[in-house]
Amino acid sequence: MKPTSVDAYVKTLPKEHAAILKTLRALIKKTAPHATEAFKWAQPVYEKNGPAIWIKAYTSYVNIGFWRGADIQDAHGLLIGEGQKMKHVKLESVKDINARALADYIQQAIHLNETRGDPTRRKK
Repeated sequence: MKPTSVDAYVKTLPKEHAAILKTLRALIKKTAPHATEAFKWAQPVYEKNGPAIWIKAYTSYVNIGFWRGADIQDAHGLLIGEGQKMKHVKLESVKDINARALADYIQQAIHLNETRGDPTRRKK
């Protein structure tokens, strides 16, 4: 059965991936307490004025991604992606989590949505 909530999604993951998600969830909650957590597009999504952050587990790693990642100032050099909008950080273990850098990205992602609105809506 496919998961329908973030908690159910975490339960489907291997131990290391679940640990990464648990750490990321806590970091997002601490850094962006007003962002809401949802389970959309088969992954955890964090929203404030529309989707800002997502977490997706793959076979050998977990990505934390940002809808407006291309607009984030990447002083830490961790963002990956060739797209014109989204960027992500690839994590293979809890040890890969740079909490300071990710908190910076999370704050920027939320701020971008607060100032520019929902990234899934077309501007008129």
